[in-house]
Amino acid sequence: MPPSRTATAAPRRHTRTSPQARRRAAARRKPLRLRWEKIGRVALLVMLAVVVGLYVQRTLTYLSVRSQASQQLAIVQKLTRQNNKLSREAAALNNPATIEQDARALGMVRPGERPYAVSGLPTH
Repeated sequence: MPPSRTATAAPRRHTRTSPQARRRAAARRKPLRLRWEKIGRVALLVMLAVVVGLYVQRTLTYLSVRSQASQQLAIVQKLTRQNNKLSREAAALNNPATIEQDARALGMVRPGERPYAVSGLPTH
């Protein structure tokens, strides 16, 4: 069976390094750099979350105010209908014919009239 590596590849060597050699190699490496593009992206995401949160808060406030306004409008319409009904009733009660009809229903007579009481009528 042919070897699994190509002929041009260098053989791998497994060498064991001492802890001191590792420290020296780490010291030779470049210091860690800040990745400003990642920090910028995270900052933008945080700002986006804050802006979205503010919009959600304003939307909830708007919906709450809109609901209250519709409730208040329903109350105003109900009171307007009641006011119109009471105004018609007040106009009817100020009518002299209505006043006379209500007084006669209570058994009152005008000055100079003779009251009559009819009895013995069949009930329906």
